[in-house]
Amino acid sequence: MTQPVRLCFVCLGNIIRSPLAEALFWHYAEQRGVAHKYEVDSAGTGAWHIGEPPDPRIRRVAARHGLHYDHRGRQIHPDDFDRFDWFFVMDDDTYAHMMALASLRGQGHKVRYLREFDPQAHGEREVPDPYYGGEDGFELVYRVIDRSVQGLLEALESGQLSSEQEA
Repeated sequence: MTQPVRLCFVCLGNIIRSPLAEALFWHYAEQRGVAHKYEVDSAGTGAWHIGEPPDPRIRRVAARHGLHYDHRGRQIHPDDFDRFDWFFVMDDDTYAHMMALASLRGQGHKVRYLREFDPQAHGEREVPDPYYGGEDGFELVYRVIDRSVQGLLEALESGQLSSEQEA
């Protein structure tokens, strides 16, 4: 049997963007009947929210879209580079942090921006962090991550991106 492709979505605190990406990926993979082909997790670069559930504001937005999920925040660990095939980051700071960790193991090829897979990104790499903003920012982030995750799943399923490929 083929090994599952192992993905980890990463943001700053692991309570808004990365757990939403994880939940949306599972949703679309299950919808397409391909969830068995993947292992998916999320993490944050910071330790502030370890063990905490997702921010209630993003959960409300997700619920309005029919998505309900459970999650507890965790911090990325260098050993995660042995566990995962790909890391999909949300912003430049997270990218820099992950590349610093990856360089210790020569695995920078595993780190990508999630927004690379957003067909409406128009060159923008970052998924904005809505933490200090209003409800409209959370809705925007939901839509950006939703599009990006669908694009990512399509890239994986079409073979444009695989666990053996080095970026």
